[in-house]
Amino acid sequence: MKILVINCGSSSLKFQLIDSESEKCLAKGLCERIGIAGSMITYAPAGGEKEKTETPMPDHTEAIRLVLEALTGPETGVVKSLDEIGAVGHRVVHGGEKFAESVLIDEDVLRAVEECNDLAPLHNPANLIGINACRKLMPGTPMVAVFDTAFHQTMPEEAYMYGLPYEYYRKYKIRRYGFHGTSHSYVSRRAAEILGKNYEDLKIIVCHLGNGASVSAVKNGRCVDTSMGLTPLEGLIMGTRSGDIDPAIIEFIAHRENKSIDEIMAVLNKKSGVLGLSDNLSSDFRDLEAGYNGGDANAVRAMRTFSYRVAKYIGAYTAAMNGVDVICFTAGVGENGPLVRSFVCEYLGYLGVALDPEANRMRGTETVITTPESRTVVMSIPTNEELAIARETLRLV
Repeated sequence: MKILVINCGSSSLKFQLIDSESEKCLAKGLCERIGIAGSMITYAPAGGEKEKTETPMPDHTEAIRLVLEALTGPETGVVKSLDEIGAVGHRVVHGGEKFAESVLIDEDVLRAVEECNDLAPLHNPANLIGINACRKLMPGTPMVAVFDTAFHQTMPEEAYMYGLPYEYYRKYKIRRYGFHGTSHSYVSRRAAEILGKNYEDLKIIVCHLGNGASVSAVKNGRCVDTSMGLTPLEGLIMGTRSGDIDPAIIEFIAHRENKSIDEIMAVLNKKSGVLGLSDNLSSDFRDLEAGYNGGDANAVRAMRTFSYRVAKYIGAYTAAMNGVDVICFTAGVGENGPLVRSFVCEYLGYLGVALDPEANRMRGTETVITTPESRTVVMSIPTNEELAIARETLRLV
């Protein structure tokens, strides 16, 4: 079966067509600036040249239409007709407490996802737009919602509750939900496969480090804690997000700078993280790594502070699981950032971590980056959220 995977943002849409039998990507691409002047579709068939076309995309329905047109095109298309696409898997960011696993999409599911819009106002509405566009253009094709939050629904109450009046949970379901669940699930399972170990017998910490970043604790195949919370703002320092802060800082800055709550939240989400720590040098870790190597004090501060926060979470989750067998680095920085990995591992001597400097130089590959003598195995594993979504879609249809 060929499965189309859709990841819809507010003004963008990523897609992959995956052969479920071979698990190979047949084609992939990106629609950018949807609803904005200068919109563009990038399309790359497997083994072919990348094509970029600037074309009007007033809405997501038009973007989906262009994607389907590219996939079935006479010259570089990879299927002869849409009938060859057996199902569509959609990434949905927030499923709240309603969804602990992926589901086939129907009207009840759409209503339930819409009820979670307040919990992810930048993501869920866009996800719904993508689903509805596909349903309009591909009627009769089964579709599956795969939730970022679902993998973390196995957390125990003591891990997901906040120290707030319980009535806020009762009224509004304010709790830790966690995100990047598809990535955490895929990488933790892949680590067990690579090591030839039983997934249900391992204690695994996954560090998904990119512009958005999170850490999860996976004990015996179940997530028991994760760093992101009600929203993706909690937890690690990220590209432009602050991560954990003293909540009183919000009031302090609001009074000193005469800013509203909305303005402060914009600062915490878009102007903080390593961008803010580096005094606006960059939110891109490639720039920060270059700056660090060049002795730029702002880059040094950002890189060291980010790595320290990751190491602290690893320590916390080692305690939560009463030990750890495997630590995995994934996503853009985790897969391609030997400097960050080495900084984090400097703090892990108490776990018997012995880094292999040569192996740690590898970028974007599945690699064990510790020596055979290391008491805890540390790995770099490229994430593949699209493949994980395709597998979930296949399982359900």
